[in-house]
Amino acid sequence: MATVVVVGAGVTGLVTAIGCARAGHRVTVLDRGPVPNPASTSSDQHRVLRVLRPDDVDGTLRMAEARRRWLELEVLLRTRIFRPVGVVTAGTPDELGQALDTAGQAGVSATVVPPDALPPVVFPAGNRGVRDPGAGVLLADRFLRAAAEWLAAHPAVVLRPGRVVVAVEDHGVTLADGTVVSADLVLVAAGPWATELTGPPVVLYRQTMVYLSPPRHLADWWASAPGVGRIGADRRAWLLPPGGGTLLKISSDAVCRVVASTVDTDREPWADRLLAEPILTDAADYTVVAVRDCHYATDPGTGGPVLTRVHPSVWSRPACGGSGFGTAPLVAKEILGAVMEVSA
Repeated sequence: MATVVVVGAGVTGLVTAIGCARAGHRVTVLDRGPVPNPASTSSDQHRVLRVLRPDDVDGTLRMAEARRRWLELEVLLRTRIFRPVGVVTAGTPDELGQALDTAGQAGVSATVVPPDALPPVVFPAGNRGVRDPGAGVLLADRFLRAAAEWLAAHPAVVLRPGRVVVAVEDHGVTLADGTVVSADLVLVAAGPWATELTGPPVVLYRQTMVYLSPPRHLADWWASAPGVGRIGADRRAWLLPPGGGTLLKISSDAVCRVVASTVDTDREPWADRLLAEPILTDAADYTVVAVRDCHYATDPGTGGPVLTRVHPSVWSRPACGGSGFGTAPLVAKEILGAVMEVSA
């Protein structure tokens, strides 16, 4: 049995804590706020889980594994956290051919979808869609709550909200009140704040999301609609359908920008720009319910996620990239492997 300290009660921290507890290890979860923390970069109504990566066979296989692990978590938590509605990605004929070829090599399903199969959605001219039926929507906030409840009830887990970590050393962390919490392995999964403790540097992005209520005459259609990606004027927009207590969400990389911190003021009319994107047919019929800015961090060089071993016993996950929620079970698997080495 090993002792594990997890700093950060977002998706990576909570999934890892669950995996370690199930493997028989003792786990302490620390967070500067509540557990789960609504200020974490993981907090949102829903997040997409794509399986098919149109030009990446290995990435597709990894995401198929991530999906299996999410379904296992759904059974464990006895809470519906995944809506298997599929995802349709718009593309040119060449792009669709590449996506279908990738699906065939990876052994996953994919079908071509004409634009008129999704009449409420605006497809770029000359584009059709490829449907990834294994994809869907993760009910993010619902998962975070269910995971925290499961961990709180586990005898080998201690949740310590409101604890600010000020230093990380090999085999332990120091809290703001001077308390030292020792461990065989430490995971710092505090999002962008992790760089203050362990580095390495990351690039922090802010992205505006608009949450909508569809018109009443389309409510039934949207209830079973898939997610849709690579739409909008420059094919950088996407949407997630309503359902499971969530709203219709739209966003675009066109309203994604680099910021210095999550609390920096931002006075640009990003929501107006997003609402002007050609995403929805008859967009004026939809009611804006909420606007929110979400944050994520990436590696400065690759633009992707970061998972690094900063000390023999310390791992850091300062950046999850744009798809970090969906890949959290894969990160947890890697960390659990390191824990098993420690306890062997």
